[in-house]
Amino acid sequence: MTIKYDFDEVIDRRGTDCIKHDLLEPFFGSAEVLPVWVADMDFRVPDFIMEAIRKRLEHEVLGYTYRSEGFFQSVVDWVKRRHNWTIDREWITFSPGVVSAITASVLAHTDPGDKVIVQPPVYFPFFESVRGVKRRLVENPLKLENGRYFFDLDDLESNIDSKTRMMLLCSPHNPGGMVWKREELEALANICDKHNILMVSDEIHADLLFDGQIHTPYAMISESAAQNSMVCMAPSKTFNIAGLSTSVVIIPNPEIRKKFDKLMQTLHINMGNIPGTVALEAAYTHGDEWLRQMMRYVQDNYRFLEDFFVKNLPMVRVMKPEATFLVWLDFRAYGMKDKQLNKFIVEHAKTGLNNGGRFGTGGDGFMRINIGCPRSVLAEALDRLKVAFSQPGLS
Repeated sequence: MTIKYDFDEVIDRRGTDCIKHDLLEPFFGSAEVLPVWVADMDFRVPDFIMEAIRKRLEHEVLGYTYRSEGFFQSVVDWVKRRHNWTIDREWITFSPGVVSAITASVLAHTDPGDKVIVQPPVYFPFFESVRGVKRRLVENPLKLENGRYFFDLDDLESNIDSKTRMMLLCSPHNPGGMVWKREELEALANICDKHNILMVSDEIHADLLFDGQIHTPYAMISESAAQNSMVCMAPSKTFNIAGLSTSVVIIPNPEIRKKFDKLMQTLHINMGNIPGTVALEAAYTHGDEWLRQMMRYVQDNYRFLEDFFVKNLPMVRVMKPEATFLVWLDFRAYGMKDKQLNKFIVEHAKTGLNNGGRFGTGGDGFMRINIGCPRSVLAEALDRLKVAFSQPGLS
């Protein structure tokens, strides 16, 4: 019998030390803000994950633990089922999170002063993963055309020189929600192959596909792409378990993998933790039906949001996501700069969104909203925005 999961349930997360709900005062200056910002969902973690964790914790010795063959096989089977990608168990290595994997990749495979390419607007920790370790950040801004982002390949090639060593790809894209088409990735891979640029692909949102969308892991593009890439994946966004700090990096090239593993061992962050290890295996073994129901709910949330803006705030342009539970909203028609827009929404709508300027070039005037929440919460957030932007002089 198929379990029907309840995504309408409103769960009070306050007092659990969660960033999204308990750090409103430091981030927004008010605890009264309705939070629809941080990229974790407000849905209950699936029962099969919680049961697996509880069962393991019945054994009250939590000493040093390695990852079993079941852990690795669950990853192999998941990417085959979900993305038709056949991988070898030996390609899989561990990182506490995708961002730490990206930063470690930069450290392991580049030297201070080397150049690393990013494509803004993009997930903002990318910038610190480069600048924070004294590498030179090179921007290859995405092109916004007809409500969708595209790669600017001419600009990309013009920015490559002898010091360019690496590129960071966000696939599917955060914040825009693009699922890059295979031909788009092929064009990108051709340039990287030509200039011997190592691609580090953040594919943490790969499982969160809207109907009809197909995610192509970067390393599936070609054998040369596989041998010159690192693919970062995790169950954290998919199953709302980001707090368990468990992700995998899939690296077909043994030399690239060896360098990465050596650094992770040197930093002593390659061990992981027991609940996270157990949760990943449970998620990737039993998670297909829960994910199907959850994404159906998120897509209904998106349709609700899209219809709301068309009817009530038509000056806000909504970028239709092809994946993720995040939506990129274009408020530029109101003529406010990034800080002004954020301040207005906090003070007048009492709603906490992610301000677009943090995502880099091209983000000014945009806001990111998280629709991975009960519809009643989303409706309240949208109603607050409607009231705020219906003030005289704004339309």
